[in-house]
Amino acid sequence: MSHTSIQNLMRRIPGVDVLLHTDDLQKALGTHPRKIVLESIRQVLEETRKGLRENTLPDPEEELQIHRLVGHVIQRVERLSSHTLRPVINATGIVVHTNLGRSLLPREALERLQLMGERFNNLEYDLELGKRGSRYVHAEAILRELTGAEAALVVNNNAGAVFLVLNSLAQGREVIVSRGQLVEIGGSFRIPDVMRCSGAILQDVGCTNRTHLHDYASAISQSTALLMKVHTSNYRIVGFSSEVTLEEMVSLGQKNNIPVVEDLGSGSFVDFSPYGLTGEPTVQQAVKAGADVVTFSGDKLLGGPQVGIILGREDLIAKCRKNPLTRALRVDKMALGALEATLRLYRDEREALQKIPTLRMITMPLKTLEEKADALMAAIRAADAKDCLEVQKVESSSQVGGGALPAQNFRTWAVAVRSEKVTTPHLEIALRKNKTPIIGRIESDRYLMDVRTLQDGDMKIIQEAFKKLVLQLP
Repeated sequence: MSHTSIQNLMRRIPGVDVLLHTDDLQKALGTHPRKIVLESIRQVLEETRKGLRENTLPDPEEELQIHRLVGHVIQRVERLSSHTLRPVINATGIVVHTNLGRSLLPREALERLQLMGERFNNLEYDLELGKRGSRYVHAEAILRELTGAEAALVVNNNAGAVFLVLNSLAQGREVIVSRGQLVEIGGSFRIPDVMRCSGAILQDVGCTNRTHLHDYASAISQSTALLMKVHTSNYRIVGFSSEVTLEEMVSLGQKNNIPVVEDLGSGSFVDFSPYGLTGEPTVQQAVKAGADVVTFSGDKLLGGPQVGIILGREDLIAKCRKNPLTRALRVDKMALGALEATLRLYRDEREALQKIPTLRMITMPLKTLEEKADALMAAIRAADAKDCLEVQKVESSSQVGGGALPAQNFRTWAVAVRSEKVTTPHLEIALRKNKTPIIGRIESDRYLMDVRTLQDGDMKIIQEAFKKLVLQLP
């Protein structure tokens, strides 16, 4: 395109006022702040000018039509007005999906969140004594009841819990850890880095695949503050491997008067072995085995809000509680309210399995999953007005996610969709960009939606998304 042609097209770009006074944008002013509408107009016009200068507009004549520009502005208004943190539909089959917000909260926790958010509360007020109290008492009693631990402390997340324990109990001294347990989890969170930042000194023992009790015993010195066991929740070593049990470490620690810390990570309160999932230790087992301190997350297999929980001996927890860092890592009223409401459900395990979404999805019967897949398949076929989609019910596999049980998949049912009129990656993009984004996965050139992680109301949204998608196909 010549310079003269570009200049002529530039002159045809309407001004801000011209677009602002169109009927559609006047309507937009009735539902959106004027500032957002004006900013959207400016952005669209600037992008149009840039497209002309760089000759990147597919059809300049069409793009300069008023109705076309107004359409772009309305899309931009909606984008600028929308929240960045949005609900999505998890059709991946990964129950505790780190990228999709991890555990869903039970209704009881949501109701408690609303109550704590809209009313004043006794977060740091002792109702018995009528004076200032501690926020840390609110979840401690139920944690002690459920686990048998002497004391408990809740902080903002498990990384914070591990950091606080190391800083409080081992600053300037050695912590002995198996080399095979120096894990890295999401966001490049590495045990050696956390230990270094906490002021503790790492003393790793054994080999990547095999560590023996005598490795720990040989490394104990006057500088040893803790023996530490880190549950390798996000990977497994198989074959020629061995590790020291928690019970063996506790026995060694007691002989040498050295506390034993176990970082469980996922923090399960339920034994999942009856459901075909093995190898995830429970919090109760760690406490019963004699661990002096146990740390774990509240928003993974526990199924509650994002918090870090520290359980253990009263004297050791007291040291953590007195650490000035505790204030920097402290948890707020919303998380405490949601955590307590979630924990109360564990007083009856059957109730917990029914009411805590994470547990309900993990233990959902295969027959129920197949029925859900049948319903989803029927909903998508009903939306296919042009009969251009191939929709099938298929057996597949789900994962727990969140770094738990990484080597184990469990059976599920999914719905697979493909079309001759559009590529499968195009299907994925269109569904991901739906008003309520739908997140599935591509497998064998088919778009798969695992029904295990679908929630009430999701099927209707998926049906409407496919109906809209089909109407846009040639």
